[in-house]
Amino acid sequence: MKIAIGTDHRGFALKEQIKAAFSLDNLEFKDFGAQNRDPCDYPDFAIPVAQAVAQGEADKGILVCSTGNGMAIAANKVKGVRAAIAMTPDMARYSRLHNDANILVLPADYIDLQLVPKIVKVWLETGFEGGRHQRRVDKITKYENEQN
Repeated sequence: MKIAIGTDHRGFALKEQIKAAFSLDNLEFKDFGAQNRDPCDYPDFAIPVAQAVAQGEADKGILVCSTGNGMAIAANKVKGVRAAIAMTPDMARYSRLHNDANILVLPADYIDLQLVPKIVKVWLETGFEGGRHQRRVDKITKYENEQN
């Protein structure tokens, strides 16, 4: 599975930890940066990750910033992206089961770092439930397609 991953300076260390923790799990990471802790702007990383996912260049995406809010807002501007913030394994699971989230957003400054591997694992392994949830996702997609 190909994963697009990106962060700003506040999430750099967590991004590197995620890549290291999952390096042996048949995941291929395409790292969109940041490449260090120098101050930078989250849209510069969120948008390219979101575009890679929306265009099928990556199967899923992971974004990290301080609160997760900036990354989620920026990524969700890209048509076809459903970026969801998750701070617990249950939040991650339901973002996939009910929302078919294709980008996981992690708030580096507000998350239990010991839970991160479990959150990522659950998110990667959970499929979309469909059913009544498909109807809801379809409404979002329809709205996106009606916009200029």
